[in-house]
Amino acid sequence: MKLKRTVLAGFAAIVSASALIASNAATAQTNWPNNKPISLIVPFAAGGPTDTVARLIAIPMGKSLGTTVVVENAPGAGGTVASTKVARATPDGYTIYLHHMGMATAQALYDKLPYDPLVDFEYIGQVVDVPMLMLARKNFPPNNFKELEAYIKANGNKVTMANAGPGAVSQLCGLLFQSRLGVRLTNVPYKGTGPALTDLMGGQVDLLCDQTTQTIGVVKDNRVKVYGTTTPKRLSALPNVPTLDQEGLKNFEVKVWHGLYTPKNVPQAIQTKLNTALKAALNDPDVKKRLADSNIDIVSMDKVSASGLKTHLDNEINKWGPVIRKANIPD
Repeated sequence: MKLKRTVLAGFAAIVSASALIASNAATAQTNWPNNKPISLIVPFAAGGPTDTVARLIAIPMGKSLGTTVVVENAPGAGGTVASTKVARATPDGYTIYLHHMGMATAQALYDKLPYDPLVDFEYIGQVVDVPMLMLARKNFPPNNFKELEAYIKANGNKVTMANAGPGAVSQLCGLLFQSRLGVRLTNVPYKGTGPALTDLMGGQVDLLCDQTTQTIGVVKDNRVKVYGTTTPKRLSALPNVPTLDQEGLKNFEVKVWHGLYTPKNVPQAIQTKLNTALKAALNDPDVKKRLADSNIDIVSMDKVSASGLKTHLDNEINKWGPVIRKANIPD
């Protein structure tokens, strides 16, 4: 009888302890973030477009959550260093992650990726899109897209196309462009689109597909030629520049989209709070103005959701995987 009472007492203690742990976990989720700082991981160096977006949303997100959101740059290997770090982080809501379309291209670019974009993360929502432009050196012979198409098909690999290195969005845009035209140009990799654009303006290379964040100014200053935008609609900043779709490359679309993630198994209550804070940041008047000034487009609010980001990531993986494998990157 004494043994039975001891066993029952021990069982009661275990049940009581389990209930206390569950209660504490629920309280932690309810009180989260409880003034504790949140790390917003960015997979690229400070000063780039993704870092700019992160720093713009960090302050209003922190204000909405009642804490500080600290941007932490973790560059390396095209974003895989940061992605691996986040995938292995404690799923307590204190590590969040802003990444661009590289989340969709990594599986096709790298062997033995140490994480799975579709398995190892929770999806908070899409954030912004950065449009791109198809540019050429100022003295490049073609004056419009029809002339460009004819010139490329006549000259083939004599035409050079700059990019920011293996897996960069500028390279992917260029490869998709070549694939759609059925040509193979001479691709010239750089250590970033900054030096690539400099050489384009200097006449050392012929073509470059690059983000509007650093190209709108040189287009308006007439320092390069522009043949079209990679967006479904014309840009308000360049209303006279047609889209490549309008020029005949139907459904040609490349935008540097960004999404917000957490490690897998972050509690749903915390995911919901992060999503609410993200929407509040994107609706902040100052954030909207500063993004617009940088030619960065906020996505529609229905895409600022877990399902919106997951669906988009799936579609982008299916879009870019075949392009990358066919091109046998690096190139």
